[in-house]
Amino acid sequence: MTTPKLELRGVRKSFSSPGKPEFVAIDDISIAAAEGEFLVLVGPSGSGKSTLLDLVGGLTTPTAGEILLDGKPITGPGLDRGVVFQQYALLPWRTARANIEFGLEAKGISRRQRHAIADEYLGLVGLGGFGDHYPHELSGGMKQRVAIARSLAYDPEVLLMDEPFAALDAQTRESLQDELLRIWRATGKTILFITHGIDEAIYLGQRVAVLTERPGRIKEVLPISIDRDSVEDIRSSEPFRDYRHRIWLSLRSELQSSTNEDEAQRSSTLPLIGAGNHV
Repeated sequence: MTTPKLELRGVRKSFSSPGKPEFVAIDDISIAAAEGEFLVLVGPSGSGKSTLLDLVGGLTTPTAGEILLDGKPITGPGLDRGVVFQQYALLPWRTARANIEFGLEAKGISRRQRHAIADEYLGLVGLGGFGDHYPHELSGGMKQRVAIARSLAYDPEVLLMDEPFAALDAQTRESLQDELLRIWRATGKTILFITHGIDEAIYLGQRVAVLTERPGRIKEVLPISIDRDSVEDIRSSEPFRDYRHRIWLSLRSELQSSTNEDEAQRSSTLPLIGAGNHV
């Protein structure tokens, strides 16, 4: 049996502080991504998506369960995982090329090689000729291209993406989704992509895992079988609409459940408030 590239086994993350009940962000997450797979996690706000990515990135450790990369436990941050955040996190005093070279410096690669690799990835993300530009001279979409190039340049085993296009306008977001698919096909990287956008999840993912409301659990995993080369506008196709409706129904039930719980909590306090007013 082939070992998954990335695997989460019964992962739980909770937080505790003196005098307060335990806060469970995610619970019993079990899912695996194959070599070269584009796996998307979609869920409502507060479902623990970013917490999960922090765990895979090695920035925090699970309360229970384990996370494996090529069958080996992840115990901390490492250059075997590249991370692209919603905020570009570029160093403002470094050019686009120098930002891309940042991770390569940590690997001890020579200046000449770093320069060549950075230019290669600038070309890959469609920014050839912009290597000497500083972040303040680039648009939001261009900054995110640099961030993607920086994460790919040191050749990580897995690319982790935390809602990387959420801050962009709709047109730029769709353009970068196309660019990301092109880059994924060109590099064959395993990608774990986090989003709260249903359309984005379907458009990008080979599989889409739907997370529940907090604590986040895997509610269902949908293989996305759409021939992206058969239609001009995938998002308007019938299969795309069917997937959208199914995921929307799944997420709506989570949001309704959360709303009902909130209303029940508010209702339970109303008699106490009323009693207090009569004292």
